[in-house]
Amino acid sequence: MFGFRHIKFDSMTYVLHFKNGNIVKEGRGLSFFYFAPNSSIVAIPMGSNDLPFIFNENTHDYQTVKIQGQISYKITDPKALSNTLDFTVNETGVYKKNDIEKLNQRIINLAQTATSSFIHQLSLKDAIRSAKQIEGNILEGLMNSEAIKTMGIEILGANILAVQTTPEMARALETETREKLQQQADEAIYERRNFAVEQERRIKESELNTEIAVEEKQKQIEEKRMETEVQQEENNRILREMKIAADISVENQRKQLIEQKTENDRKEAETQGYILETSLKPYKEIDWKVLSALSGNQDAKSNIALAFRELAENADKIGTLNISPDLLDTVLKK
Repeated sequence: MFGFRHIKFDSMTYVLHFKNGNIVKEGRGLSFFYFAPNSSIVAIPMGSNDLPFIFNENTHDYQTVKIQGQISYKITDPKALSNTLDFTVNETGVYKKNDIEKLNQRIINLAQTATSSFIHQLSLKDAIRSAKQIEGNILEGLMNSEAIKTMGIEILGANILAVQTTPEMARALETETREKLQQQADEAIYERRNFAVEQERRIKESELNTEIAVEEKQKQIEEKRMETEVQQEENNRILREMKIAADISVENQRKQLIEQKTENDRKEAETQGYILETSLKPYKEIDWKVLSALSGNQDAKSNIALAFRELAENADKIGTLNISPDLLDTVLKK
């Protein structure tokens, strides 16, 4: 009515009410009446915004990569931003211009500018693996940008969601990677086989070393046994020699004993013979007949025997001698 209007904003919107070119009201979440013909209302959103982006860059090896991510920011100085971009709204609260999109595009352009020089220095493979470095470059470039500071914007963060190449190059890289992985798998199999062969060789070598050690030990045992037997035989020989030497010594002593005994017996016999000879020497020169008479054995039988002896001694003088059987019988019976 008559050009007066009422407008209301939420608490996340900073409002600037210009009247005849001067700010008459400002603040967050305002609600007021105004006269439309001489008023201009600027509404700047104060909440944080998540700005998705996607752009292409060329790598050092002339390959195209697509960088996709998101930038979070918020407006900290709405009056400074209102001096740069137009956030004027109509009587219904709709922006007359879409400068929010212009703001977003400026931020994306600054992010791409901060990324370009870095990507141009990398190869395709390195660029695909450099998401964290790209995040750092974008965040550093935006925070140090004079344009961002002039517009009163605070950068909250930057995230890289994907760094991709063209489908053809992706398939080529997949094929190359697959081939390398297959080669690594083959090398791993080869290494495992070599390791198994090496382990088998070590086991065989260990077994052979064990057998050699056992044979050497058995050889030492056999040599020791032979040395023991030789020593035993040597000891037995020494014992036998000692026994033989003892037997020889005993036999020599026995021989000496026998010789001494024989010599003693001989001397004793000679002594006895000498004594007997000396004792009988006086009788040697006496006639046996006298000795017989001296013996006192004068029986008839002895006399007959003496008679026969005399007859025998004088047999050459006797012509014929007759002896009756009765006489012999009588002698024998007596």
